[in-house]
Amino acid sequence: MIRTTSLPAGELVPVLGQGTWNMGEDSRRRRDEADALRLGLDLGMTLIDTAEMYASGGAEEVVAEAVAGRRDEVFIVSKVLPSNASRRGVETACEQSLKRLGTDRIDLYLLHWRGGVPLAETVDAFEALKAAGKVRHWGVSNFDTDDMQELDGLAAGSAVQSNQVLYNLSRRGIEHDLLPWCRGRGIPVMAYSPVEQGKLGKEPRLGAIADRHRATPAQIALAWTMRADGLIAIPKASRPEHVRQNRAALDIVLTSEDLSELDKAFPPPARKRPLEMI
Repeated sequence: MIRTTSLPAGELVPVLGQGTWNMGEDSRRRRDEADALRLGLDLGMTLIDTAEMYASGGAEEVVAEAVAGRRDEVFIVSKVLPSNASRRGVETACEQSLKRLGTDRIDLYLLHWRGGVPLAETVDAFEALKAAGKVRHWGVSNFDTDDMQELDGLAAGSAVQSNQVLYNLSRRGIEHDLLPWCRGRGIPVMAYSPVEQGKLGKEPRLGAIADRHRATPAQIALAWTMRADGLIAIPKASRPEHVRQNRAALDIVLTSEDLSELDKAFPPPARKRPLEMI
C-alpha cells in the first residue's frame, strides 16, 4: 500500500506521485513515457503531476495516453502559467488542459508561480472552475511564506489545498518558515525535483546510509523527502527500473541515526532564505 496524506478538504492522496517535467518533448519517446506512468499506476503511484508549460502541453498528452481507460484511479495535478492567470485566461487554459488530458476534470489545479495578475482574480477564477466541476481542488506552486499569507487573507484563500515547491536534501530553505506555516494549517507541501534532477543520486555523502538500507543514494534522498506527514514527492521516471526504484524508496524507514547524519551532511537552514526555484 502507498502511504497517504490528507488535503485540507479531507481527501487522501499518495505521498509518492509521478512527475512529468520534460516528458512529451520527443514524439519517439512518448510511448515509453506513457508506459512508465502506467507502471507507476500499477504500483500505486496514482498521483500524476503535469503542467500546461511542460513541452507546451505535450506532457499532458502523455498523461492522457497513460490514464486512458483508468481515469478514475488517478489524481491528476496540472498547472496554469501566470501569463494565463486572469479570470478569462484561467478558464481558457483549463479547457485546453482538459482537452489535452482527455478528461472532464482536473483533480488539483495549481498556479505555477506568481505573475502580474492580482492573486484575488486568479483565486476567483479557480473557484469558478470548481463550481463548474472542471476542477475539484486548487492550489499554488512556488509560493513563499509571504505569498501564502497574502493568499490566506483572501476571501476564498483558505480553499488552497497544496503548495508545490522545490525541496530536497540540498534545498532545505523552506524548513525555516514556509514548511512550518503550511504544516500548521494542514496544507501539504509537494516537493518537485526531490532528487535534484538526479544529482543526489551521485552524492557520495549518501553512500553509507544507502549501503545500510541496501538502497541507492537516490532512494535515500527520496525517502528523506517523504519522511514526515504532509510531504508529497513527485519524482519523474521514464524507465521501468527507475519507476520501481522510486516505489521501493517509499518502504525505506530512515532511523534517527540516519536523519542525524543527513542533517550534518546537509544542514537545515539557520535563517530565512529566499524561495528557490528551477
